[in-house]
Order: sequence, then C-alpha cells, then structure tokens
Amino acid sequence: MHTYETTTDLKMETNSIHAWWLAARPKTLTGAAAPVMVALSAAWRDGAFSVMPALLCLFFALLMQVDANFVNDYFDFKKGRDDRATRLGPPRACSEGWITPRAMEWGIGITTLLACLTGLPLVLWGGWWLVAIGVACVVFCFLYTTLLAGLGLGDVLVLVFFGLVPVCTTYFIQTGEETLPVLLLSIGMGLATDCLLIVNNYRDREQDLTAGKRTIVVLLGGRFAEWLYLLLGIVAVLLPLLPSCFSALTEGADLFSSASSLSISSMATLIPILYLILHVRTWLNMKRLSDHALNVVLGKTAANIFLYALLESLALLLHS
Repeated sequence: MHTYETTTDLKMETNSIHAWWLAARPKTLTGAAAPVMVALSAAWRDGAFSVMPALLCLFFALLMQVDANFVNDYFDFKKGRDDRATRLGPPRACSEGWITPRAMEWGIGITTLLACLTGLPLVLWGGWWLVAIGVACVVFCFLYTTLLAGLGLGDVLVLVFFGLVPVCTTYFIQTGEETLPVLLLSIGMGLATDCLLIVNNYRDREQDLTAGKRTIVVLLGGRFAEWLYLLLGIVAVLLPLLPSCFSALTEGADLFSSASSLSISSMATLIPILYLILHVRTWLNMKRLSDHALNVVLGKTAANIFLYALLESLALLLHS
C-alpha cells in the first residue's frame, strides 16, 4: 500500500479500512436513517411494528447511501469534478488517492450487491413489487451522479428517494397500506433533506457553472437558492400538520385558541415547529458565508435534518 499526504494534511494508507470508512461518508448516514425512522414511528403510532423488516429497511437505506457516496466519488473523479486545488467541499477518496479507482469499482459492485441482498427478503412482507422499487433505487443511484444532477434534477431525486420512497415503502411494509398523512410526511421529509443539496450546490455554484453542471442553483441563481432553502424547511414542517388541522376544523375545534382542545396528543403534533428555530438560524448563516465556510452550514443542515426526523418521530409517538 502507498501512503498519501492529502489536501487535509491527513496521511492515509491507500485502500485501508480507514480510507474506506471516510469514503463511505459516515456523517451522511443519518440522512439515510432519518426517513426510515419517521416511517417506523408512524407505523408504531398506527399499531403496527415488526422488528425484522424494520431492520432490513434500515440496513438497505444505509447500504444504498454508502453506495451512492461511492458512485458519486468515483464518477466525479472520472469527470474531473473533484479537482483538489479548486474543491470547496470535503475531500473525496479517489481524488485524494485514498482509494484507487479500480478498488472503488469493486467497492461499488460489492455495496450494490449487499444492498440488493438486504432488500430482497422484504418481498416476504411487502410483495414482489418491491423488487421494482429496489431496482429503481439502484438505477437512480447511478443516474444521479452520471446524468441527472447535472440537469437540475437532483432536487427531485432527493424528494423521491429521501422522502417518498423510504417513508411510504417502509410504512407500507409495516402496515400493508398507505395513508394521506404518511404521504404528506414523506414529502416533508424529502423537502427537509433537500436543504442539504441546496447548500451543497449553493457553495459550488461557481465551480458547477464552469464545469457545465446545471444544478437548480446554477439555473436560477444564488439568491433564489437562499430563499428556497428557507421555504423548504417551512413547508416541510407545515405539510405534516395539515391532517391534524383539518381534523380540528371539521370537528369544530380551534386547535390554537381553545385551551380545552390542547391535549398532550394534539400539542404533540406541534413539536416539529421547534426545528424551524435552528433552520432559520442556519439559513441566516448561509446568507452571510461563502466558499469553504459554507461547509459549516452544510454540517448544521445535516444535523437539522436529523433533528427534524427526531421531532416528527416524537410527535408521531405521542400523538394517538
């Protein structure tokens, strides 16, 4: 093995366990676990929870996240997008020399296979149509980096594969049904997660423009991205509240002004609003920072997303 001196002043043995750990980007794994956690909380609230499919859903999500990270690392390196001299984001394994391209090809293949083997048994609980969902996850894992992220469609994929697919599919596997509240919850989860991509593309907008990568930030501008970031967090919180508000109105109760109606159960639905405090603070930091400093905003956004999932899960578990 060779030892590389990276741009982060970190000595790393090529293809070592530590190198693979960093290539897997462990900080991103909470983003994969979050939608599964929310879906399982919704299923528990609705009186359905089975341990084995819950674990399989979680492991599949984690493996697909690692797979997506490997794919992104490899293909961005191949396309010259991870130039060490100009890169503003965290260092990447192939460009830093931590992982050789050939080894990364093997890593992608093995991780994809493990994800498929983990997800396949879920057909026992959800049916064979889940195979199509799994195939779509794998296909778009590759298409995201190789094609769609450069066409301004990355945000749509985040909404689908970090919101709609994991939340609705996990809930269906547990309960055998879909509901409007869960659908709204899945959209909220996807919108909150998309804030991470907005910050990432906001930081890299100049480099992406030069490289011909047409993200939504490049297409619509930095100022638009700032306001979109704020709006996504607000809508993510409000959407899951709609069923409770509608129910209160149809029952003739004023949820916000009638003290008698504010039971622990109804108040629980408002818990996720706490997320907005940190979301707004992070948004203000995003507006005043630039270049490498935005990596701090990226980290805070990732933490906020997991907090959003925790608060939504708590609200679901307390609401009956």
